[in-house]
Amino acid sequence: MDAFKRNTIVSSITGYHDSDGGNAEAFAKKAQDLDVVIEAVFENLDLKHKVFGTVSGLVRDDCVLATNTSAIPIEKVAAGIDKPERVLGMHYFSPVPSMQLLEIIPHAGTNKESMSKAFSVGIKQGKTCIEVADVPGFYVNRALAPMMAEVAPLFEDGVTPKQLDEAILDLGMPVGPITLLDEVGADVGLHVQHTMLADSTMGSRMAGAKPEMLQHLVDQNWKGRKDGKGFFVYKGKKKEPHQPVLDYVEKSIKQRDAELTKEQIQDRYLSRFVNEALICLQEGILKSPADGDLGAVFGTGFLPFTGGPFRMIDAVGAQLYADKLSRLADEHGDHFAPAQLLLDHAKAGTKFHP
Repeated sequence: MDAFKRNTIVSSITGYHDSDGGNAEAFAKKAQDLDVVIEAVFENLDLKHKVFGTVSGLVRDDCVLATNTSAIPIEKVAAGIDKPERVLGMHYFSPVPSMQLLEIIPHAGTNKESMSKAFSVGIKQGKTCIEVADVPGFYVNRALAPMMAEVAPLFEDGVTPKQLDEAILDLGMPVGPITLLDEVGADVGLHVQHTMLADSTMGSRMAGAKPEMLQHLVDQNWKGRKDGKGFFVYKGKKKEPHQPVLDYVEKSIKQRDAELTKEQIQDRYLSRFVNEALICLQEGILKSPADGDLGAVFGTGFLPFTGGPFRMIDAVGAQLYADKLSRLADEHGDHFAPAQLLLDHAKAGTKFHP
């Protein structure tokens, strides 16, 4: 972005606050012209209610109130808000300027007019927008959670952090799970694991998650790049392996040396995302296979050359992929069992895309 374009964009932004000298009266007048308000405060339900409680009295009745939450159910945000039919979720991905995906999440009472306005704003921002149901994790984080839960079982089988990152990079993902965890932060990863483990609808699909491992990293202030150290030690733009964490994995997590091949590591890790994506479509969390593909590629960088998990299955064949998951389930547990939707497509010989 050149200086002219940057200055043009910045000049269209006006800041207000409600303390002395914050132009509160000017904002109250301006608020009457707003079509959409996007709240992006901390993940605290009381704080979100306070913000919307204040704003809802200033804006028009048809102004959309959107929360940029990644964890709090939208129906809980909408509860107690005047005209809850205008409340919805707009889940942006970090870093926002470069991540193309925007999940738009209605609760049961959100009206169509509010959804239309949210999509319009997202498209004007240059985002790829998909509608996702109001469930823990929405779509992308819901599918990521079982995949990241597989990290600990792989460690238990003797896979090192370096081996795991390299295997997943070789598969075609833009970043390995260990690097991803360091970038996101062990504290955030821990919060997501607790959220998904508490969701009874996940059944056994979070099997293998080891929150005590992440808790240890948090307790040691090894949360990742934000602390200057996690699985790696960060020095400016450079990073190197953090030996105390590697020792912890070797001595406290590893249980055996299963001598897994690179392909075995890749299959166990990736298949948990793919199977959860299938279940999201099966349960109506996703509107279509196309949305699932767009969300996976633009939200996680899922193997872009495949076109997404559903196009990948179409290319491989539903029966072959179902057989792979069944073998993994026989070897490692029911959390690998293929989604019924996949079995149905395998039996009928049908594809997800025309």
